[in-house]
Amino acid sequence: MFPKTQPDTKPNTHAFEITPLVKPTGFREYDARWWFGHPSSDKAPELNLMGVQALGMALGTLIQKLGAGPDIVTGHDFRSYSMSIKLALISGLMSAGARVKDIGMALSPTAYYAQFALDCPSVAMVTASHNDNGWTGVKMGCERPLTFGPVEMDQLRDMVLNGEWQLKSGGSYEFIEGFAQAYIDDLANRKPYERKIRAIAACGNGTAGAFAPKVLEKLGIDVIHMDTELDHSFPNYNPNPEDMEMLHKMRDRVMETGADIALGFDGDGDRCGIVDNEGEEIFADKVGVMLARDISAVHPGAKFVADVKSTGLFLTDEVLKSQGAETDYWKTGHSYIKRRVHELGAMAGFEKSGHFFFNAPIGRGYDDGIVTALAVCDMLERNPDKTMADLRRALPITYGSPSLSPYCADETKYGVVDKVVKRFEDMKKAGEKVGGQSIRDLVTVNGVRVVAEDGTWGLVRASSNEPKLVVVIESPVSEERKMEMFKAVDSILRENEEVGDYKQGM
Repeated sequence: MFPKTQPDTKPNTHAFEITPLVKPTGFREYDARWWFGHPSSDKAPELNLMGVQALGMALGTLIQKLGAGPDIVTGHDFRSYSMSIKLALISGLMSAGARVKDIGMALSPTAYYAQFALDCPSVAMVTASHNDNGWTGVKMGCERPLTFGPVEMDQLRDMVLNGEWQLKSGGSYEFIEGFAQAYIDDLANRKPYERKIRAIAACGNGTAGAFAPKVLEKLGIDVIHMDTELDHSFPNYNPNPEDMEMLHKMRDRVMETGADIALGFDGDGDRCGIVDNEGEEIFADKVGVMLARDISAVHPGAKFVADVKSTGLFLTDEVLKSQGAETDYWKTGHSYIKRRVHELGAMAGFEKSGHFFFNAPIGRGYDDGIVTALAVCDMLERNPDKTMADLRRALPITYGSPSLSPYCADETKYGVVDKVVKRFEDMKKAGEKVGGQSIRDLVTVNGVRVVAEDGTWGLVRASSNEPKLVVVIESPVSEERKMEMFKAVDSILRENEEVGDYKQGM
């Protein structure tokens, strides 16, 4: 009989060694994230290894309950504690009769690829993605190329917390030697580029450093390595291409080297950020518009999906309209967009965070930062007389913010967003103005996107994987209108004392 999980067992105690610790808030909308602990922090852990074992027992039970069978791929990212967490997870999976295929250290898309290459329906990838050291998590799925959404995550949470697992014999373990190279070879199994492309590969000392440069080099790209040596202390910056610190470092390196482009990969390799040859940091939603233009020129009438944080250009761009492209705005989150792309049979899906999803003939439907990098290089190849900056300047001008992230505890963030939504709904009903203009529209599919008469908009939603809110602002008019909308949205947020400071500014 395995002990019942507890939400708050204290470390350095006898109970911590004999009781599974699993904090309920670690089960997010589309993956799981917990603070595992770090020597430099006095923050209490939210998960211990026995808790990971309980997670494995429940996950092994759930995939079979959902009809996916007992076979499951596992992998882990490059952090000092990820392998131990994966082994505890494997122990739990095998106890529930799962047949585990372990691909070793991997990117998340390496594990997704393994579902196809090894004919394995389910996946459990141990990664904290771009989160600071001390965090851990698991990305899971049992219906390739999709990953769990809220329904499956709620089921898994309840099974873990209530001990609703079914332990049985038949579990097994197999280590798949050399699978990383198989993944690299698959990505590079195409014609090398004819255009001479000099690209910076920025990996933030994360796992992508062992993968991305090798693929790019095999395809004839002249790669300038930037922080590609693996170092789980992340000594230079966190591997997060949505964070301005990483983008600024990429910009500086472009200006030093004269590279044609900088490609920045996040901690588990499922996202890619772009800096052009003039050092301009292109937010991922604008890159998505550029790629949608390029793809719909080859595939007229192509359908795309974009998340609610993304630029309004997907609907208003005249080039996309002339090529018959259609875009559906949907909930932010890699599982949400991935599922929506799958349901609509869309050619591609784009998230402002840099998660891009390509269906055939470009990809297999899951998010892979290296596939995104290759799609950008394909665009350069098809436009041999244009630089990345030329393609960026061809877009209509809008004035957008990065994703801003004021602190808000996991326990309160969704309640705060509900209050903000209600506040804007009341303002619209009463005819009140926001940022000096009337409210034209409110989009509430994921938080609230408040749109003013001139098309300037601001978004507030809860982060699905960290204790924070997400704020995004864009104006098609001017920098001044962008700032007016930001101040208006921020003033509504400041009515809630639970909202803290911003991690990065405008």
